[in-house]
Amino acid sequence: MNAALNLIDVTVAYHGHPAVHHISGRFEKGSLTAIVGPNGAGKSTLLGALAGLTRINQGAVKLDNAPVDYQKIAFLRQLSGINHDFPLRVLEVVAMGAWQAVGAWGAIKGKVLERIEQALSRVGMQGFEDRLIDELSVGQLQRVLFARLIVQNAPIILLDEPFNAVDATTTADLLNVIHDWQADGRTVVAVLHDLGMVRAHFPDTLLIARELIGWDKTETVLTPENLARAQANSMVWHDTASWCHVPGTLEAADIKAPTGSHRHG
Repeated sequence: MNAALNLIDVTVAYHGHPAVHHISGRFEKGSLTAIVGPNGAGKSTLLGALAGLTRINQGAVKLDNAPVDYQKIAFLRQLSGINHDFPLRVLEVVAMGAWQAVGAWGAIKGKVLERIEQALSRVGMQGFEDRLIDELSVGQLQRVLFARLIVQNAPIILLDEPFNAVDATTTADLLNVIHDWQADGRTVVAVLHDLGMVRAHFPDTLLIARELIGWDKTETVLTPENLARAQANSMVWHDTASWCHVPGTLEAADIKAPTGSHRHG
């Protein structure tokens, strides 16, 4: 099976100090992967690099060993980074997922409107089309944002802490949406902090503490030894850490799964 996303020696640094340090590996097509690690481990930074929103200082991200077409990637940022006060209706927010079809100012009608209605129904928000988003609860807003992802219909979906401050019922409903995406052959990657949820719902896990600790099946990665190593790494790293330069650049063809691991490059 060809890799959906290849990470090739990816390093992201802020002011010369590493936030993500020489990460190599791959997300297979149709995989469902959690990115976990201690606070400040570089999880959201890595996700931003996958989405093309964070500058990579060294290395590259490739899609099937070719340059990434970011129209094939849907990204959901943390709710804390979303402006809820902008005067938009639910219908307009979900329609943003269809911007490639209708353009910035296109009419929302016909098949596009049908897709939006179906997406809102899938997340339990039918009937809320004309509601302003600043009138929604946190859980309702996250349902709307998932509906936007459904309309976007991308083969790769990146989620940054999608269940923070979201109620249990909404979490369960949106986990069902995520499982449907995987069953449909989409590649889903989510930054999460709830290890119980990861063990229950995410078959694969990438454990990071600025550098790669483990990337494989969840039960293989989330061991007490790996978690202790991640915690120790997070305490050793600091803002004055030097940026490690490695001569040369790995090519996608150089990424091979070592014995006992089908992910870690």
